[in-house]
Amino acid sequence: MSMLKITNLSKKFGKFTALDGVNMEVNEGEVFGFIGPNGSGKSTTIRVLLGILKATEGDVKIFGKDAWKDAVDIHRRIAYVPGDVNLWPNLTGGEVIDLFIKLRGGNNKSRREELIKKFDLDPSKKCRTYSKGNRQKVALVAAFSSGADLYILDEPTSGLDPLMENVFQECVVDAKKEGKSVLLSSHILSEVEKLCDKVGIIRQGQIIETGTLSELRHLTRTNLFVETKQPMTSLSELKGIHDIEEKEQGQAFQVDTEEMDNVMKYIAQYGVIKLESAPPKLEDLFMRHYEGAENIADTGAGGVS
Repeated sequence: MSMLKITNLSKKFGKFTALDGVNMEVNEGEVFGFIGPNGSGKSTTIRVLLGILKATEGDVKIFGKDAWKDAVDIHRRIAYVPGDVNLWPNLTGGEVIDLFIKLRGGNNKSRREELIKKFDLDPSKKCRTYSKGNRQKVALVAAFSSGADLYILDEPTSGLDPLMENVFQECVVDAKKEGKSVLLSSHILSEVEKLCDKVGIIRQGQIIETGTLSELRHLTRTNLFVETKQPMTSLSELKGIHDIEEKEQGQAFQVDTEEMDNVMKYIAQYGVIKLESAPPKLEDLFMRHYEGAENIADTGAGGVS
């Protein structure tokens, strides 16, 4: 069941096109990673989802309702955490958390207390005394205490230390187990790789790649280090081989995953002494796709700049 569906979304500010035909879908119980560099259109997309901005063209539905016209109804069932949280300076962290929980009609005090403890937050302090990291904690505790059906998280771990990032990741996993949906926009690719079922890469207002990690990984390269009894004389001539580096004990190179079988057959002829393989990472995928799109843009066929 689709919880969030974006169809041909465009957003213009005067002559500038911030979003250009964006399509995206997040299903029930799914964690969707929304990645791209600064200025790529992630936050603009999220503002349209939240009903803060009106789409120039296209259709944006959350729970089957229009994100602009039905924003009030939708907000009862979503929780949003931005990358830089602003709080009321004279309220305590606990008061802010309670306010957000009441706004959504929730009253789960045990969950609230559990999360305050997990995030190591002092809820009795005034918000004006909090560091950036503690402000993020307040927003995250309020969000995950709310029992929302859809979590929209825009750089939510900004300012958190690695220990608290782990706590955040546990909260996302718990939400997924409960059948909740999560749209996670993040710069931390390892976080996205660990948590997300699907990934969408956005560049200059256009989605350049989307799919499950397994679907996208066939487009990435595997890193290999090989030491053989006899020197591999024609390695550079093989299809799918990139960035060969001569090492003291062998050769390091990258292989297109779809060519792995042929490459392994070739290597075996030379008597393998040592073979190390590093699986493709989301970071490799992101950089390869992003650089590829950049090259397209340089020829004049890309998105907006």
